[in-house]
Amino acid sequence: MTAEIEGEFVVFLIGMRINKPWKVHKWLPVFLAMPRMLRELRAHPEAGMLWAGGFGLTIVQYWRSFEHLEAYARSKDMEHWPAWVAFNRRTGRSRGDVGIWHETYRVMPGQYEAVYSGMPPIGLGAASRLVPVASGTEAARERMMQAKAMGAERASEAPTGGRISAEREH
Repeated sequence: MTAEIEGEFVVFLIGMRINKPWKVHKWLPVFLAMPRMLRELRAHPEAGMLWAGGFGLTIVQYWRSFEHLEAYARSKDMEHWPAWVAFNRRTGRSRGDVGIWHETYRVMPGQYEAVYSGMPPIGLGAASRLVPVASGTEAARERMMQAKAMGAERASEAPTGGRISAEREH
């Protein structure tokens, strides 16, 4: 199986590092904030998060667009903004006690490939839809070439300057 998603999407990696484990009052609130945010996002799919999964202290998230991700991050009515303000207040001059990081990747149509064998839907496969691997695309290079060609074809058909919205399909 492989993943198929319309238009561009965003991959967002976010994590934390406990630098001073004895300063529980600094890192525990950070650790507890993420599950609250993920519950909120799962309860509000209109916010644009398509899927999230954790790997230790790192979370991988798939978003419909950067605009959705940024709107959530800056919304004062959602969990992230108050948690961010509290983090900055709590760590103040002691930034070395707990570290946080994130990376944001905007993925254009045709600029990804995925394969899932013996796996339940995970990652992009859970954020989009799984489809059978097409004949002639058994290798990653072949899937990338096919995805690139399909992405270019879809972009040329898009009514809004080549951009197709990434609607979640189930």
